[in-house]
Amino acid sequence: MTNTSPRPGVPDKPTLDGLEAKWAPFWDEQGVHVFDRSASREQVYSIDTPPPTVSGSLHVGHVFSYTQTDAIARFQRMRGKQVFYPMGWDDNGLPTERRVQNYFGVRCEPSLPYEPDFTPPETPGKQQLPVSRRNFIELCEQLTVEDEKVFESLWHRLGLSVDWGRTYQTIGGNARAVSQRMFLRNLARGEAYRAEAPTLWDVTFRTAVAQAELEDRERPSAYHHLLFRRDGSEEPLEIATTRPELLPACVAVVAHPEDARYRALFGTSLTTPVFGVEVPVLAHRLADPEKGTGLVMVCTFGDTTDVVWWRELDLPTRSVLGRDGRFLPDAPAGLDGEQAAAAYRALAGATPHTARERILELLRTEGSLVGEPRHFNHMVKFYEKGDKPLEIVTSRQWYLRNGGRDAELRERLLARGRELAWHPEHMHGRYQAWVEGLAGDWLISRQRYFGVPVPIWYRCDGAGNATDELILPPEETLPVDPTSDVPPGFTADLRDAPGGFTGDPDVMDTWATSSLTPQIAGGWGFDDDLFRRVFPMDLRPQAHEIIRTWLFSTVVRAELEHDELPWRNAAISGWILDPDRKKMSKSKGNVVTPLDLLDQHGSDAVRYWAVSARPGTDTAFEVAQMKIGRRLAIKILNATKFVLGLGLGLDTAARAAVTEPLDRALLARLDQVTGEATALLEGYDYARALEVTERCFWVFCDDYVELVKNRAYGEGDDPGAASARATLSYALSVLLRLLAPYLPFATEEAWSWWQDGSVHRAPWPAELRGGDAALLDVAGGAITAVRRAKSSAQLSMRAQVAKVTARGPADLLDALRQVAPDVCSAGRVGELILEPAEAEDLGYEIVL
Repeated sequence: MTNTSPRPGVPDKPTLDGLEAKWAPFWDEQGVHVFDRSASREQVYSIDTPPPTVSGSLHVGHVFSYTQTDAIARFQRMRGKQVFYPMGWDDNGLPTERRVQNYFGVRCEPSLPYEPDFTPPETPGKQQLPVSRRNFIELCEQLTVEDEKVFESLWHRLGLSVDWGRTYQTIGGNARAVSQRMFLRNLARGEAYRAEAPTLWDVTFRTAVAQAELEDRERPSAYHHLLFRRDGSEEPLEIATTRPELLPACVAVVAHPEDARYRALFGTSLTTPVFGVEVPVLAHRLADPEKGTGLVMVCTFGDTTDVVWWRELDLPTRSVLGRDGRFLPDAPAGLDGEQAAAAYRALAGATPHTARERILELLRTEGSLVGEPRHFNHMVKFYEKGDKPLEIVTSRQWYLRNGGRDAELRERLLARGRELAWHPEHMHGRYQAWVEGLAGDWLISRQRYFGVPVPIWYRCDGAGNATDELILPPEETLPVDPTSDVPPGFTADLRDAPGGFTGDPDVMDTWATSSLTPQIAGGWGFDDDLFRRVFPMDLRPQAHEIIRTWLFSTVVRAELEHDELPWRNAAISGWILDPDRKKMSKSKGNVVTPLDLLDQHGSDAVRYWAVSARPGTDTAFEVAQMKIGRRLAIKILNATKFVLGLGLGLDTAARAAVTEPLDRALLARLDQVTGEATALLEGYDYARALEVTERCFWVFCDDYVELVKNRAYGEGDDPGAASARATLSYALSVLLRLLAPYLPFATEEAWSWWQDGSVHRAPWPAELRGGDAALLDVAGGAITAVRRAKSSAQLSMRAQVAKVTARGPADLLDALRQVAPDVCSAGRVGELILEPAEAEDLGYEIVL
């Protein structure tokens, strides 16, 4: 009899506990996930990994999407690819600034001088301490380094197969140089430009906001009906508005060109109440005859439609709101008369809310307010990270052409969307809708501090004022900070001096840098040999809500600089939903801490839940699914221990000795599953690939092993025993490799008990010629029927069965005849009778 004791190294009681601490360091020490940069582009599989925002803590949504990417990375590595899988940290921008303000109790005050020995207060006070811009940036850098350590530790715990020698920061030196170099090239080609224009503005953070950063939120509002006078008529005209406080900014009144009520007014003028200013009445298609009275005040600026009217009707600008969100201290041009100036003085310095109350009182006093306000709710635009509705102020900003006003570029970007392989395919529709709906160019400058500086200086005139003459840095000097660095040919004492220079104080939108992650990670401009080997990349994994921001902006930058897509595939992940089917997010306070999940269920179990979700599908947070994953991971260990306990050799080439029909049927099933799982993973459907693999694994454990274990215990020279052991050995090897991308810790542990090296560097299984896979289903059905009969009779599974009669079609009876010895042995069946019958499937009569 063959020795049935476990092989040396197989634990008596396999456990999942401690596997993360055991194998994550091993993978690092052995360089299992290290990218070989000598590989040719054809040998490389490169991933444009999303850099998580380092502004607090990771949440379960990160675990969800990054695990899905990791399954693809591990699969490609086992397929023989050199996987370029870096990790970045998105640490610039507003989220980091807010975290630093709250953590240290400070706020940036650019006018303050730098304090080299500054130490933040141990306990933040109620009032934030003002610090210089440079001190504030140093605190940002200090805190992000600590956050990144925590993030990396959790990623190791989760088992991400990232090459940790290839990390970057979006505020790091290389990232800043890449971002500034690209901007300067955009500028040289006329794709970047500076313009003074109406700008969506967040009054809390005092920064411009791009179209892609907008969020619509429902807010209460009210229509107020104002009376405008017209020359030669005693009858005033009634105009409904939700923003009466912007009456001093009114520059026109519009109606729809087909609105018969007002057609005679086009080309005439009306006089505004309170201020007594004449404004023209004009026709425009965007005026809605069904909304309000059909007449609309055009104010500069109340909303984005005002901007359209202002631009298309060539109207003057009468700005009243400043960057702090309050009414400007001085009345704008056009409010020159004493009546207008006096009315404006009542509004100067007020918030929009206060100004509304004051202007309504002035309207009532004058008798120009009709009836009571009509209340309703409507959608208002917010900055996605802001708490107050956006205003529109006129400011000088930097823009990048993105197809919003360039039909030729728009068509090129739409074509790139069709060229890109989308997973799932329907996500392409979101990209297309976004590009087709662009209303303007991409505003890329921000009035913040912790970000990539706009690399521009301006020459000063004889009075020390900035002019429009640009001073540009040479590419080899990048990165630069114009607020502290001196341009070529100048000295520091000429800053803001007559005939000198001044630096652009703005930083670039965080997306203006994040849109260059393929170039940053790939070494564009500083490691061009690496860049040629990894670009264009193979995969961009990301969530669906940032198709309009990150994905689109990356396509724009690659199109303008490289004239090609930045990657070949886009794998889109969904959201995590709470029990109420709402998106989990830190802002809503409904997120789950990943570390607690990993402690409670183990990394493989959490990973199983993540990769069970279909690509692009919003998925409920389910602990039950994690429990299923943990059960699978434990079964991998226990099944491996049992199979190795049969005394199997290491030589899986012994499959040449496979002679028995049932064994050959299992090989055929493994061929099917390997082929199907491979095709699904090549198509980025990791969820279905796991599903078919897991189903096969349980058939192997529950049916095949039970059917052949008695035969496998036979003498070594018995062909049937040798066939069973060779099949078990080969099947175990294949199944561990097929499951490795999803449950890396359990499969690595099981592999180590009998194979050299890491399972994650083992070759992906190849398809082989087996027998008839249907025999496995017939044998499984028969043994299941026997077990069910014993269970119903409350008998032990080891109880003897006197007789089993199988009735059914001849082909299935023939299949059962081929596997009968194993069925009878496993079920302890004394006699098996096969009787032909008119039926589609086999039926069993069991006599215990």
